[in-house]
Amino acid sequence: MTAEGRELARVELAVTARQRTRGLLGKNELAPGCAMWLAPCRSIHTVGMRFAIDVVFLDRDWRVVTIREAVVPFRLAWGGWRARGVLEFAAGEVARLKIARDQQLTLAS
Repeated sequence: MTAEGRELARVELAVTARQRTRGLLGKNELAPGCAMWLAPCRSIHTVGMRFAIDVVFLDRDWRVVTIREAVVPFRLAWGGWRARGVLEFAAGEVARLKIARDQQLTLAS
């Protein structure tokens, strides 16, 4: 995934119902520079998670619409009506990567 020509993270895709349901459950951590993409998705939960995450909701054009930082286990986060998918990062990655609202992201292969 890139923004303004700089690589931000390696992205694992969770696009089937089964993959989205599992998400990051069962993992002990998410490495720096890695993210999980869930789509379609307007909201997430961290019930059963073992660590806090940063959550970046994107619209259909991959523009950042909502950011929730350091979402701890057993919480809900909603991205709003414009959200079409979500990137989940380890807590602190949004600040480190300087991801901001209205920023345009790109998924590169």
